[in-house]
Amino acid sequence: MTAPSSALTLAFDTSGAWCAAALMRDTAIIDTRVEEMSRGQGERLMLLLQELLQDNACDWPSLTTIGVGTGPGNFTGIRIAVSAARGLAMGLNIPAIGVDGFQARAACHPAGSLVAIPAPRDRLYIADPQPRLMAAAECPDAILHTDTAPMVQAIARIAATTPDAASRPAPAPLYVRPADAAPPRDAPPVLLD
Repeated sequence: MTAPSSALTLAFDTSGAWCAAALMRDTAIIDTRVEEMSRGQGERLMLLLQELLQDNACDWPSLTTIGVGTGPGNFTGIRIAVSAARGLAMGLNIPAIGVDGFQARAACHPAGSLVAIPAPRDRLYIADPQPRLMAAAECPDAILHTDTAPMVQAIARIAATTPDAASRPAPAPLYVRPADAAPPRDAPPVLLD
């Protein structure tokens, strides 16, 4: 089952406690799915995308562009989505466009708005102009955008309208802070003498 010939963009994001996807034909969003989840995005993402395509009488070969949220946010979630986007783009021979969370959220608000992304420990990610982490109390004018559906739809719109999409580099994660994980303190075992 192949959709009628037109531009078909599949966008998705797993940078937070969700698995979200939007499907866009030409300039119209035709379906959006958001499933709230604190873990399990790696197991759910591809199934969610397959269901979204099937429910809209589309298939993988009918896609013309992939859009993916690149963060900031959950390290594992960002890697899941970016890896999936890169793999799909390579396998389908179509462009994958990375859209950071600031771009996606800014597209949902009036121009010039300072949007913020929730971060752990009562902090926010902001971009003014460079992405950084700040205490929530230091950003009283920032708009805390938490509605996932419009954000993933914005990722689709941005990806679909990116000029020279085929010549863009592959999407890459946007990390604002270092990982919470630390290397082990113990020396690794000697495997060979």
